[in-house]
Order: sequence, then C-alpha cells, then structure tokens
Amino acid sequence: MGHNNLPCFFDDEDYLFYLASLRSAADQYRVEVHAYVLLPNMIQIIATPRVPEGIPSMMQSLGRRYVQFVNHRYRRSGTLWAGRYKSSLIDSDAYLLTCYRYVELRPLYLGLADSLGAYTWSSFNHHASSEASDVITDHRLYLELGETPRARAEAYRKLFRYRFDRRLLEYIAETIKLGQVLGGDVFKDKIEQIANQRVRPLKRGRPKKNVKKTSAKPTARLSENRESGADRNDKKAAAIEMEPGI
Repeated sequence: MGHNNLPCFFDDEDYLFYLASLRSAADQYRVEVHAYVLLPNMIQIIATPRVPEGIPSMMQSLGRRYVQFVNHRYRRSGTLWAGRYKSSLIDSDAYLLTCYRYVELRPLYLGLADSLGAYTWSSFNHHASSEASDVITDHRLYLELGETPRARAEAYRKLFRYRFDRRLLEYIAETIKLGQVLGGDVFKDKIEQIANQRVRPLKRGRPKKNVKKTSAKPTARLSENRESGADRNDKKAAAIEMEPGI
C-alpha cells in the first residue's frame, strides 16, 4: 500500500520509537488513544480528541517526528507517507468495539502472526490480557465489559470467537478509505446538524429544496457535541489510517 508498497518500519527500534512518539503527541494534544496496530506498511489508530483539532495536531507532530527519525537513522531524505492521513468519525456505541476487532485482526489476516497475542505491535494484548500499554487510554465501553481487568480481558477475548462478517468488514474498510462517518442514519443526521454540512454521498437526482441549516460551524466535528458527566465526548471516536509514500 502507498507508492510501491514501501514499508514505514524496518526493525523493532522503529516500532518502539513510533509508539513512544505516539504517547508523547497524544498527551501533548489531549487525544486519548484506544486501539492501534502498526503494520510494516500501514498504521491504524482509534482515538478520541478532547480538544478541537486534537487529532490533526497529534498526527502532524507524530508524522514529522517519525520521518525525521527514519531519515536520520537510515540516511535518507524526503517524505515517508503517501499524503495526508485518513480519518473517519465513529458512532462509538454502535461500532467502537467492532472497530477494535477490525484493527487488531489485521496482522492475522495479513499473515504476520499465527495468533493475535503473538503480534507485538498492536493493542490486542492490552485489551485481552494483563499486559498493559502506556499508550492506551481505555474507553468507557471497554471498561463496561467487566469490573476488573481480568474480567474485561476475558470478555474481550470472547468477542474474537466469532468470524468477522465479510460485509461488515468491507463496509468498515471502505468507510475508512473514503474518510466517511461510520454510523447509522440517526448518528449521521446528528453529525450533519453539528457540522452544518453533509457527511454522506449525495443521492442521484435533483436535490431537495428548503434544506434546513443550523448555525454550527464546520469545525464542530472535532469539538464534539458537549454532554455532561463521563459520557461527554466519548460517543464519537475517530479511526485514523496512514500509508507510506516514497
């Protein structure tokens, strides 16, 4: 994937540096990272921003720092990424844990490991065992799986007993590829009202007249619909994907 399917990680030190940089950038720009996978030629992250522009700022800082590291270490120059990262807003209540599975299953589907626990560079072991990651901030929905870390890990492992529905797998992959909203019609209607812009493809034919507009600014997508208590902001996470370039 990316131009010439070039890798962005070459050995364990590269992976470790990227994770340390991800943790640092997430802390700096107030982004909570919930799940991730680092593949040889792709990165996927699920995260929730706690401030407007948190994810763009984090990804810009992270990308710049890692490219500088790789260029210096391997005495190369130029970019590493195939353009800007892709980001999709997620209806957390409906799709979050499914997206965890989508991300963490990638190494298995790609033949990079014989079992999920054997792949070092994903968040699976954090969620499914006692191996805690300092990169991860647990989402409310994961914490609700059980009262103790052991109970949550056991409940989480059960989610992987069932084969991923092929149509759902393709839907998630296509949605992330196009940078569209991952959610049902009610969720998309709500996001369109907040952002004052369409978040889904236009249907064929003449557009309807007298479309009601709201006064919200387009940038409200990342500032979130404010809600009270612990639920504020965590109903909308984002899936992020990056591929290598030249």
